Amino acid sequence: MRLTLGTRTFDLRRRALVMGIVNRTPDSFYDRGRTFALRTAVDAARAQLEAGADLVDVGGVKAGPGPEVTAAMERDRILPFVEAFRRVSDAPLSVDTFRAAVAAAALDAGADLVNDVSGMAEPEIADVVAARPGTALVVMHAGGPVRTRPFRPTYLPDVTTVVVDACRVLADEARRRGVPAESIVVDPGHDFGKNTVQSLELTRELPRLCALGYPVLVALSNKDFLGETLGGVGVDERLEGSLAAAVASVMLGARVVRVHDVGATVRAVRTVEAILGWRAPAVSARGLD
Repeated sequence: MRLTLGTRTFDLRRRALVMGIVNRTPDSFYDRGRTFALRTAVDAARAQLEAGADLVDVGGVKAGPGPEVTAAMERDRILPFVEAFRRVSDAPLSVDTFRAAVAAAALDAGADLVNDVSGMAEPEIADVVAARPGTALVVMHAGGPVRTRPFRPTYLPDVTTVVVDACRVLADEARRRGVPAESIVVDPGHDFGKNTVQSLELTRELPRLCALGYPVLVALSNKDFLGETLGGVGVDERLEGSLAAAVASVMLGARVVRVHDVGATVRAVRTVEAILGWRAPAVSARGLD
């Protein structure tokens, strides 16, 4: 269970990666445009790396419904960031896009990972990754067309079976198009085409998705299913729920956690790794004097 991103190879048998988030969008549900400006976005990415992030994910299109963002607009948001980021850091960089052309341009500019949240709406996105050794692809169960919200979603016989089967099909298609198995990550797509009960079920059933043999990415941070679980709290009151979900997911097999609150999540995940015996404590002096 290894994942190579650019010049770095991660052994995921004994560690989990924390992926920071930078939104180059004016209407993100969480930061509401705080990192839309290019310099602010790059500064935010550097701060996340300093807080312990293993990689950073940048997106130029809000995942949910909103004003149209053309491919040209998305490129104008993504490419300058990739280029500016590469001038200051060699850390692994992910690009959140469902467009093959945007993915190709971003990888050529220096990105390492394509995080496709559409369920390969454009299957050619796998061709883009396959043609560029050392890059990787996240395939996700989207639960519906891109940039839409679910309406009474029903999954038979159950949501986990459907999601696992869909992720298997997506990974198989990526491999058929030439993406190496070791360059594929799967994501169950929490809140994408799922209600709160279904997202909670997917979380506790993560071992079934992990059994496919690919690293599992979870993007749970501050999502609506956590807000509803906690009584309908807003995005500014979901940190504890997000940390709990991240810890549970790692213990259930997830190996990449995509989050907004990097520092707190890094501390939580590193503690889990020590509890599981994957890493030694940074210091062990208490009671030894």
